[in-house]
Amino acid sequence: MGKVKKKASIIMVNLLWGIFIIIGITYSIITGNIGEINNEILLSGSKSLDLILDIMPLLIIWMGLMEIAEKSGLINKIAHLMTPILSKIFPSIPRDHESLGYIASNIAINMAGLGSAATPFGLKAMEKLQEINNDKSKASPAMITFLVLNTSGVTIIPTTIISLRLAANSANPTMIIPTCLLATSISTISGLLLDYFIRRKNDKC
Repeated sequence: MGKVKKKASIIMVNLLWGIFIIIGITYSIITGNIGEINNEILLSGSKSLDLILDIMPLLIIWMGLMEIAEKSGLINKIAHLMTPILSKIFPSIPRDHESLGYIASNIAINMAGLGSAATPFGLKAMEKLQEINNDKSKASPAMITFLVLNTSGVTIIPTTIISLRLAANSANPTMIIPTCLLATSISTISGLLLDYFIRRKNDKC
């Protein structure tokens, strides 16, 4: 059943992108801007490669630092420090359960703005949460809360955004840090509060 749903999701995404492309090309033909489409097709490959080469060094540095932090045990120490807080956010998870360590690691790496590096920890956390899920056919409250936290997570250093600003020759690429910190803090608090109130409402029903 899971494979069928995954395949259906992929087909749906491909269908949506196909529709967007057809609409864009049709609109360009109607408005007489078909030349812009040709230019983008010819130049997009070069632009994409340049962007990757500009971003890659900074991402490699941060991912390397995260690897060192993991191997040295720093991530585990962060997880240990965050366990009391996470136990309040995830009351259904036992305090000594290893999923809390993966959740803490995922949060710590996301704070550094390295979503791709945090993904393996997130997947491992979900796997461990599924093991203690009483109803395997649907997500548990802890899994939903983690998804909210992972999606809205606080970002202290938005590494990817800084890289993009550097690639665009920004005069001050790190100027975005306070704004990102404020925005992600508000989204995290709002998401967790909404999750909490919905969870309480469902418990009373």
